[in-house]
Amino acid sequence: LYDEKGALTGKTHVRGEQIPEGYYHLVVHVWIKNSKGEYLISQRSADRPSHPLMWECVGGSVTVGESSLMGALRETKEEVGIDLLPENGSMVRTVTRGVVNGVSFADILHVWRFDYNGEADLSKATTKEVADAKWMTVEEIRALNGSGRLVPTLGYFFTEII
Repeated sequence: LYDEKGALTGKTHVRGEQIPEGYYHLVVHVWIKNSKGEYLISQRSADRPSHPLMWECVGGSVTVGESSLMGALRETKEEVGIDLLPENGSMVRTVTRGVVNGVSFADILHVWRFDYNGEADLSKATTKEVADAKWMTVEEIRALNGSGRLVPTLGYFFTEII
């Protein structure tokens, strides 16, 4: 767990348990862009507890002992079967989130952008969190958002990523 300034506190947290007030866990979002200017967007599996079958970028919680970059690389491999190269990425946004739209996040969000040309290989994914993955243009992602099929916390994509 971290304090609100992003410093490690020496305390740990078990996933699924409530995070104590004043503490935060580290979460990564990974936006993957190809040379055509398209972004790899993944569809959440139908059995996901929140936002089933909605579209999003790769992402998840960083685990004990991992850096933000390590978490971004692991989540990408787990969810869409891609081994990204660390040197092809950069952190583009950091925000500490408490309560957003009535939902408690208690996290520090690191947003990464990676350049990658290739396909997602869900057969190489190590989890079943993703039902589908597609390269999409900004306009296609905007249409997903407009139709309510993009996870609602990803609206920052249109102002801070593209």
